[in-house]
Amino acid sequence: MNGHFPWLTVMAAVPFAGALAVAVLPAAKRTLAKNLALLVTLVELVLAIIVTVKFSPDGDRFQMTESYAWIKSFGVHWSLGVDGIGVVLILLTAVLMPILILASWHDADGPQVRMDGTAGESAAPRSTHAFFALMLAVEAMVVVSFAATDVFVFYIFFEAMLIPMYFLIGGFGGAQRSYAAVKFLLYNLLGGLVMLAAVVGLYVTTADHDLAGPGQGTFDLARIAQAVSTGELHISPGAEKAMFLGFMFAFAIKAPLWPFHTWLPDTMTEATPGVAVLVTAMVDKVGTFAMLRFCLELFPNASKTFAPLVITLAVIGIIYGALLAVGQTDIKRLIAYTSISHFGFIIMGIFALTSQGHSGATLYMVNHGFSTAALLLIAGFMITRRGSKTIADFGGVQKVAPVLAGTFLVAGLATLSLPGLAPFVSEFLVLVGTFSRYQAAGIVATVGIILAALYVLVLYQRTMTGPVKAGVEKMRDLNVRELVVVAPLLALLLVLGVYPKPILDVVNPAVDDTLSQVEKTDPKPAHPISNSVQVPVEQAAAVTPLGGNK
Repeated sequence: MNGHFPWLTVMAAVPFAGALAVAVLPAAKRTLAKNLALLVTLVELVLAIIVTVKFSPDGDRFQMTESYAWIKSFGVHWSLGVDGIGVVLILLTAVLMPILILASWHDADGPQVRMDGTAGESAAPRSTHAFFALMLAVEAMVVVSFAATDVFVFYIFFEAMLIPMYFLIGGFGGAQRSYAAVKFLLYNLLGGLVMLAAVVGLYVTTADHDLAGPGQGTFDLARIAQAVSTGELHISPGAEKAMFLGFMFAFAIKAPLWPFHTWLPDTMTEATPGVAVLVTAMVDKVGTFAMLRFCLELFPNASKTFAPLVITLAVIGIIYGALLAVGQTDIKRLIAYTSISHFGFIIMGIFALTSQGHSGATLYMVNHGFSTAALLLIAGFMITRRGSKTIADFGGVQKVAPVLAGTFLVAGLATLSLPGLAPFVSEFLVLVGTFSRYQAAGIVATVGIILAALYVLVLYQRTMTGPVKAGVEKMRDLNVRELVVVAPLLALLLVLGVYPKPILDVVNPAVDDTLSQVEKTDPKPAHPISNSVQVPVEQAAAVTPLGGNK
């Protein structure tokens, strides 16, 4: 222990304890279980705000660090710490969870849906306690994943979160929930097994170099990264590439990166709206975060070698996801394919290996979380009212539920990255950062912006405008609970759209540290500043993207 209050361990313990408390409540106490789950997420939000306020962008790379010996013989420690990237993603998780609990208030009520899609009186009842306990367990595991500075600890929670997610999808989803849950589990387990081999290989390599003492290996991320940077730990090119691919394979599935994405559309279509947001806004972000934290830091040379390949796959994902979104007839499946396209932008920004690309990718993780949560949850409210996910079953919604239609429009415009809304800034930074090093990829990726406008506006036209369809005429507008869910998401999209500086100020120092690890600097402009314009060296050195700190 480092002599200070263990904020990060407490942040992990609170939702775990909350999950246990919710699970053991008497079965008849459904309302109490919901209220307790909501209270736990609000406490976690307060803790996240405290951690964010205590974090100093100008301080050490990893802050609020804590380390406890766990498995001494293998060099495993319960080691936690946050840099600027980790702290903003933990804050994203903490902000979203109370919203998801409120949005899912009635998702576990009533009988379970049968495999044929019906829910008669003989269908098995759902467990409200299990549903909310599992959601809290996922939150705890995601927080640990964003804070872990021990490779083995990260791996454990990276894999463990699959268990509650499997039961949330398979136990509370739609008619094809079992198929979607098994597919989700098998894909991610496969990635985890490959990553485990790479984790073992990394440990053996550190032991061969006596990194933690004679014949001793270590899983300490900072120690390994420092040894790689200084040359103390020399990994042969072949071994480094193999370990990079082992880690990257698992992260590419989790992210998801084309062509490892096929589990996501089924999962998001069959899961409840709240669980679908849990998957794409939080769990999947662990994959993209880990690319920055582990792939680039531990295997810098392999990252540079494979960057063109990863960017090519990301660009394909951008266009592929957008094209398939245009042709969907299911609202939730359409949103799933938009996420595949957006994750392509995030991964492209990461492997562009530029400061703008990294800052944009991290900001995109945050903004995508809010925009997708808004779009999915509002769509979920609409689907619940109509009893159908099919686009053709809607029409004229804005005439009978104008507030629902208006909020859906704002969420959709954020999804297509309209200037003035949060995703625009992050997408712009990613494209600028990519274009400065990979011009062809940057140009092709801009096609995704055009396709995004197409699939969002066509979706709005078909569901919200035109004559009122049968079954829509009695659709209720958003109630107070639903407005409480939607309002903070839309407010955040607006605020971060015009003033992203607070997040970028926290993120940029961590971006600089990551780029220094892979020994990459931003490409020089094709047309340097004219000699007639003199900029003091000290002033030029202080400039980073959008006012960030150097």
